[in-house]
Amino acid sequence: KVYLLGLKYCVSGEIGVNSTLIASALSLLETDVINAWNYWNDEGVIRLVPIDNMGNYNIEFLELTKAPDNGKSVNLLKELDNSMVKDMLQDIERLLARPLSPKEMTTYLGWQNDFNFSPEIILLLIEYCVSKGKSDYRYIEKIAVSWSDNNITSIDEAQDFIKKHEDKWINIRKILTYLGLKNGDVMKPQEELLEKWLNVYNFSLEIIYKACDICFERLNRADFKYIDGILNSWFKDKIKTLQDIELKDKKKINFKPIVNEVSNTNTKKGKGKFHSYDQRTYDFEDLERKLLGWDNND
Repeated sequence: KVYLLGLKYCVSGEIGVNSTLIASALSLLETDVINAWNYWNDEGVIRLVPIDNMGNYNIEFLELTKAPDNGKSVNLLKELDNSMVKDMLQDIERLLARPLSPKEMTTYLGWQNDFNFSPEIILLLIEYCVSKGKSDYRYIEKIAVSWSDNNITSIDEAQDFIKKHEDKWINIRKILTYLGLKNGDVMKPQEELLEKWLNVYNFSLEIIYKACDICFERLNRADFKYIDGILNSWFKDKIKTLQDIELKDKKKINFKPIVNEVSNTNTKKGKGKFHSYDQRTYDFEDLERKLLGWDNND
């Protein structure tokens, strides 16, 4: 507010403006105004030029121009002449409960050209981020890119996207709670697995919980890759319900390999006995004489 009002006075050529006047106009303490000037000076937006040894200074507003990636430029000084732009930036500051840096201002204004966002969409986007406890500039920009990638250009599309995203995260949070984890404990690869279970495999929460139970029983801990292996197997087997899982387990129990039956049959036929050919009767005395080289004439 301090920066915008001071800039307005500067552009209009108003004479005799000082921090006391601005504090009165904005219903602020003069110390708050001075702190704001020091903040913007540190940000490189203005330059405080001392004029005496009494702590008085002139404020020099620096030219702020940003060239976005698509080559289009945003002239902040020119844009601030637009009342709708000023209202939007002031609304954003109220939502974030802090003053905007020039970089943030030019970025938000650039979204109107870069992403075809209306001021209403920009405000809705920032309000959504704030509702999630996220007011960091980088996070807000990340969400804006996501909306642009999903071709969101109207309020209705934005609201539908928010609802779908929130519905997804309601289920994700339930799974994480079941696993004893928090949102902050999940990294991007794990988040992608969770989305796959819900949106690609289209498994219900009870099926996912069952896979988690099996993982805990076997490993005594939560392992996303192990759970994913179980769910991937069920997806290939077209498992849809808990009854399908029980039926599959029963088939495993009742299954008897043919190889084992053959092996058992062979074992029963004899241990050290020769049953694979017909038995013959031998004259062992005659056989002994032949082996020793005797004949009947000796």
